[in-house]
Amino acid sequence: MVVERLAKSPAVVSDLLGLFSMTLPSLLQHLRILEDANVVTSSKQGRVRTVSLRPGALDILRVWLGEQRTSAERQADRLGIHLNRTTTKET
Repeated sequence: MVVERLAKSPAVVSDLLGLFSMTLPSLLQHLRILEDANVVTSSKQGRVRTVSLRPGALDILRVWLGEQRTSAERQADRLGIHLNRTTTKET
């Protein structure tokens, strides 16, 4: 959900906190994990920390999901064929 929000535009941490039902330490931990994974970047001006989605950070995920979807679609097709055969035999 945080990544989905950041895909729209950068956000200040305090604004993100208002959108999600989590404590500040939990949100900061979540953001730290995303930053360590190079999904987001953050910058600080004074006491305000702004978080941005790193451009292209999710491209590899999009490719992987596309590959998985193709496999899942083949499995669903085989299941559909099996169910059609089973239903045809029962009638």
